[in-house]
Amino acid sequence: MAFVSDFPPTSFALLSLFSLLISPCFCFHPKLFNVSRYQSDSDWSPAGATWYGSATGAGSDGGACGYQYAVEQPPFSSRVSAGGPSLFKSGKGCGACYQVKCTQNSACSGSPVTVVITDECPGCTSESTHFDLSGTSFGAMAVSGQEDQLRNAGVLQIQYKRVECNYRGMSIAFHVDSGSNPNYFAALIEFEDGDGDLSSVDLKEAADTESWLPMQQSWGAVWKLNSGSTLQAPFSLKLTGESGKTLVANNVIPAGWEPGKTYRSIVNFDV
Repeated sequence: MAFVSDFPPTSFALLSLFSLLISPCFCFHPKLFNVSRYQSDSDWSPAGATWYGSATGAGSDGGACGYQYAVEQPPFSSRVSAGGPSLFKSGKGCGACYQVKCTQNSACSGSPVTVVITDECPGCTSESTHFDLSGTSFGAMAVSGQEDQLRNAGVLQIQYKRVECNYRGMSIAFHVDSGSNPNYFAALIEFEDGDGDLSSVDLKEAADTESWLPMQQSWGAVWKLNSGSTLQAPFSLKLTGESGKTLVANNVIPAGWEPGKTYRSIVNFDV
């Protein structure tokens, strides 16, 4: 089951913004990954940090992950970052959430800021881990009133750790790529709680109650299936996160689906 939107991602994001006035905040409530291979609450790792775009902006309009103008609207609210190769992971890192903080500059607050990977910084290789933060995210690490001072500091040495994404009150959305057709289906997948990023996506047609067809990562957070024959909707989609957790959105893409539309599921990963 899914909710369908006739609006492009920008309009959909604006509707989400309006809903903030009448419903609880769709914002980050980060928790640590409950997976042993991620850091404990006291463990932080070193990284480099820069910023790009406008001083109070989102860095870019969606960037290499494909989120488009949604990065400027809730729940992202410009608290986003481009990632160097070890964070972007050729697009498989899109949607992952991290906390970052700085302490080595007088303008640093030392308080953690939660950001989402929404873009790529292919040249950010001077450190093993590098965040090219939005101007908003970079400034959020500062003592109140010293945001510009911190942004003028250039490259910062920061600390970071992986955290669970928690888009409270939101379910996973699928924006069907405009190039999709009866034989080819592609969709941008966003707002996954928990891991935030995906390691695999599978599709099941209406006429097949057991077989799952593996989709391929097209680019960024967009996944595709080129079947070579007509696909029979409605489609169910099975999502597997980096930690191995699996979630099924049953019949989320309805019969009569249309390219360019956004279909919102009624499910999300547990956090």
